[in-house]
Amino acid sequence: MTAESESFQLSSGVTVVFEAMPHSESAAISVLLPAGAIRDNAGRVGTASILTEMLPRGAAGMSSRELCAALDNLGLQRHLSNSSAHLTFSGATTADRLLHAVPHIAAMIRSPHLEQNDFLASRDLVAQSLMSVEDEPRQQLSRMLRKCAYPAPWGNPSDGEADDLPAITLDDIHEHHQRYCSPRETIIGIAGNLELSAVRDSLEQAFGVWSGDELPQVACGDVVPSPCHVHHKSAQTQIGVAWHSVPVSSPRYYDAWAAVSLLSGGMSSRLFTEVREKRGLCYAISASLSCLKDEARVMACAGTTPERAQETLDVMVSEILRLHEGITEEELQRCRARARSSLIMQQESTSSRASSLARDMYLLNRIVSLDQIHEHIRAVTVDSVREFILQHPPQDMTLVTIGPAALDPAITQGAAS
Repeated sequence: MTAESESFQLSSGVTVVFEAMPHSESAAISVLLPAGAIRDNAGRVGTASILTEMLPRGAAGMSSRELCAALDNLGLQRHLSNSSAHLTFSGATTADRLLHAVPHIAAMIRSPHLEQNDFLASRDLVAQSLMSVEDEPRQQLSRMLRKCAYPAPWGNPSDGEADDLPAITLDDIHEHHQRYCSPRETIIGIAGNLELSAVRDSLEQAFGVWSGDELPQVACGDVVPSPCHVHHKSAQTQIGVAWHSVPVSSPRYYDAWAAVSLLSGGMSSRLFTEVREKRGLCYAISASLSCLKDEARVMACAGTTPERAQETLDVMVSEILRLHEGITEEELQRCRARARSSLIMQQESTSSRASSLARDMYLLNRIVSLDQIHEHIRAVTVDSVREFILQHPPQDMTLVTIGPAALDPAITQGAAS
């Protein structure tokens, strides 16, 4: 039986979700700031990524070294990341120390120094990271597939665009922070061996007087046309296909999850077995369900040799199109077993639980307990998954390839229509 969560709002409007884990010796916090890559201005994609690098470089009168030392002294293992919708701070330490770290976390978020020297160094780091992606075709494929699968700015790469970086200034960083690091849509998840009253008091003191304006709605733009081929002189060809699915808020989400798990859920999955094991067409193949708040896509990727790329694409898509055929209870049992292992590990991890609490509140405006997830997974049947696939067939697929030559996209166009 999992513990019940409590949600409340601070005076500033920040939403907090807390779940006590009394048998754990640790506690964790996850802060979702509505300042992700979708907020980057056109021609300045990478602003949020630079801000992510700059936040820990001193705050509220503390230098970068002093802030780092203060958090290290509390044993706080921490990470700042940037995604499409959010800039996320994650931290974990022993339960008796986490709340002592909250004022420092709040200072970093609310009052970062954001100085010119740190800006230049942070922009250089982002540029170096993007340069490293140029040598990793698989990472390039992931970025490009997202840009083709989702309309701008939801397709913006969270790590930025190299061509945009020179145009970004320190003023852009200040404006981005001031406008979008706002309490109005910030969500904090906390899990661990803590008392609700202590959590509420600590967060209210640190974040309660924070102010900010309502955030503007994100307007959807264009999608990069598909099929899309990126010429790359290489001994490999990277292949990516994507198609529409249902978001987490859909009542059919767990059927969608199971369908993708049948495709790519380990070495017994259909793509791995048919494309890699039986035919030896590629060295890597996978599929995953990518969910935004209101939209979702299944994204499947494979890497192979240029000589076998067309056959790999054809077999890969053929296997996707026949997913509704011959689903067995044994396949679903393997999916459930993998999910159960993941849930058990999440149940034991305060970091995973804090992250899930914040994510659920953003995507669903409610919390789904681990017991409820177990129930949803157990309720998935062979018939329900097959029915879902037939009602939401893979069709009009997005196709992205990176390599020496483009492929014939015929099999992906109008598929299953």
